[in-house]
Amino acid sequence: MIRCLIVDDEPLARNLLSDYVKKVPYLQLIDACPNPLTALEVIRNNNVDLLLLDIQMPEITGLTLLKTLQKKPFVILTTAYSEYALEGYELDVIDYLLKPITFERFLKAVEKMNQRIQLPEASEETTAIKEPAQPFVFVKDGTKLVKVQWEDILYVEGLKDYVTIHTKIQKVVTLQRLKSLETQLPVNQFVRVHHSYIVALKAIDAVHRNEIQIGSTFIPISDSYKKTFREIVEKNQMQ
Repeated sequence: MIRCLIVDDEPLARNLLSDYVKKVPYLQLIDACPNPLTALEVIRNNNVDLLLLDIQMPEITGLTLLKTLQKKPFVILTTAYSEYALEGYELDVIDYLLKPITFERFLKAVEKMNQRIQLPEASEETTAIKEPAQPFVFVKDGTKLVKVQWEDILYVEGLKDYVTIHTKIQKVVTLQRLKSLETQLPVNQFVRVHHSYIVALKAIDAVHRNEIQIGSTFIPISDSYKKTFREIVEKNQMQ
C-alpha cells in the first residue's frame, strides 16, 4: 500500500481527494490535514509515501512545507493557480493538478507515481523503495514502436490529434494529443510554452523575447505560458 497524506485548507478539496484516494485499491489514506503545521506533525509520526499538497494556504504555503522536509515523500501538487507550476520543476514533484481535479486526472497522476515506486514483499523491516522513472518510452509510429529516450528529446510539436517528437537523431510522429503526452513527460525536464509546443529545458540554446531557440529552430512562447516560463528562466539566470 502507498500511504497518502492530504494537505489542503479547503474542506471540500480535502473531502474530494479523500474520496479519490479511497477509490484506488493500492492507496491508503493516513490523514487529511487543514494546514502545513498539522501535516508536519503527521509526517514526523508516520511513514508517508505520497503527499497530496495544496500550494496556496494561509500562514505557510505548501511549497514552504515541502522545502523544510529533510526526507521528502513523493509529492503531487494541487492548486487553483497555474502560475505556481514552475516550482514543481525545481522540487521534482510527480505531477501538478489544477483544480477542479477530476478523478481521471487524479488517477493519471498516482499511476505516474506508481511507476516510480517499488513495493517490496511484506516484511517488518521493509518500506517502499523509491526508484527513478524509466529513462525512455516506446512510441507507436505507424506500424512500429519506436524507443525514445527522454534525454534525446529536443521538443514536441502538437497538431490536432497528432504529435511530432523531435529528437537529436529523428522525428517520431504518433497519433496522440499533446495534452496526453504532457502528462507522461518528466515534470522537471520539460515545460509547455505554447498550445502546440513542449520543450526540453536542457535543449534550449537561447531565449528571445517571444521565442525559444533550439539549434536552428525557433519556437514561439504564447502569452498564456509566458509568465511561468519566464520565471523558470529567471530562477536559473546568472546574477
